[in-house]
Parts: sequence; structure tokens; C-alpha cells
Amino acid sequence: MARMHARRKGKSGSTHPIRKKHPEWSSLNPREIEARIIELGKGEKSTSEIGMILRDQYAIPDVKIATGKKILQILENNNIKSDIPEDLRNLIRTALTLRKHLDTNKKDLKNKRNLHLTESKIRRLTKYYHAEHRLPKGWKYSPAQAKLMFD
Repeated sequence: MARMHARRKGKSGSTHPIRKKHPEWSSLNPREIEARIIELGKGEKSTSEIGMILRDQYAIPDVKIATGKKILQILENNNIKSDIPEDLRNLIRTALTLRKHLDTNKKDLKNKRNLHLTESKIRRLTKYYHAEHRLPKGWKYSPAQAKLMFD
């Protein structure tokens, strides 16, 4: 697949090892895994942070194989989800740090271009999430509103 903002081809992403069932050496059963996910979700952890904690501390290689559901599905079933999806939230944080950098370094043209590219990704993602009904209808990205949300 080609890169989004560059005129070159990219490498494909990493692949998970083919595994059909939950390994025997993992210590937790599916109910305990879901309980840990709910506990971490209430502790304001993102889905990727929850996955890394489960992998590193509890030796759970793949939540979907173990429970049959993804981490986000488990959180949504228990009414623990953020109003803004995680990938969009991360892009907004990136745009805010770029804006902050450009306030002090006005002639940094590479970062100015990077800000344009990041904000176009944000707009593209909001369009997708509006179509998927994962964002409220009136939600729109603006740098001033984003600064208030994350400061």
C-alpha cells in the first residue's frame, strides 16, 4: 500500500503469528481477562495501553483470541468508552504539539507542512467517524477547541 502523503511505496505492516486458540501457559481465563480490561478502562487507560499492560504484565498475547471480542468491544459493552476515538485523539495531540512548536519557531517550514498533513488526516478521520456514527453529529475539529480539550 502506498504512503498517504508521500509519492512512494511503503512496506507492509507486521503480521501476528497464526494462532487459533488461547495458549495454555497464559494464566487468566476469559472472564478474568474481561474483568482486568474493565478495571483498566475505568482507570482511564486507552485501548492500546490496556493491550500492552495485558501483554507485558499478565502474559496475554491476544485478547481477541482469548475472549472472542476486541478490547474496544468489551469496553463498549460495559459503557466505558471515550467520546473521541483513540487514533483521532492521538492525531489531535500531535497537531497541538506542532502548533505549540510553531508558535515559538515561526520559520520552521517542515513542521508547518507536517501540521497541514496532520490536520488533513484529522479531517479525513472525522469524516469517517461521522459516517460510522462514532462521533456526535455536530463535532468538528478546531484548534482552539482542541486546545481547551487537552490542556
